[in-house]
Amino acid sequence: MKTFKMLSMTVVHNDEILPIPLVDGIIINQENSHRAWILEMYIDKNDSTFFEQFEESKEVIDVKVVISYPENEPATFEVVVYSIKKIGDYVSVLLKGTLKVVRRKYAEQLLSELISDGLSGDELVSRFEADMRSRPQLKKDLANQQKA
Repeated sequence: MKTFKMLSMTVVHNDEILPIPLVDGIIINQENSHRAWILEMYIDKNDSTFFEQFEESKEVIDVKVVISYPENEPATFEVVVYSIKKIGDYVSVLLKGTLKVVRRKYAEQLLSELISDGLSGDELVSRFEADMRSRPQLKKDLANQQKA
């Protein structure tokens, strides 16, 4: 097994992108024949109500997770909410699932989008640096979600 620090997470559901404010998080590659992963988030209890509906239904949801370093590309997982445990003012949300798609070259695609938007020079560099930190969803990904 390999463990990684979860830096950020967004949920992709019903054509919406929902950022989940993390207090802390970890992701575990179980390295088994099922290619299973375990994701555990420590979040404010006010942010947990969204996950409660999925704990009961066991509906599969897509999540995008940045692990280890902010510069890493988000990895997309198909997960189910396995359990939710209240811990004081916080909640531990345990997700189990599989890696959905092989990560692609986010930086190159972002740069291409910014250039096609007409940015250049210092403005291009500044926006590229900011977007590499915040990791907005790429237009190509949004278009693919709208088609699905």
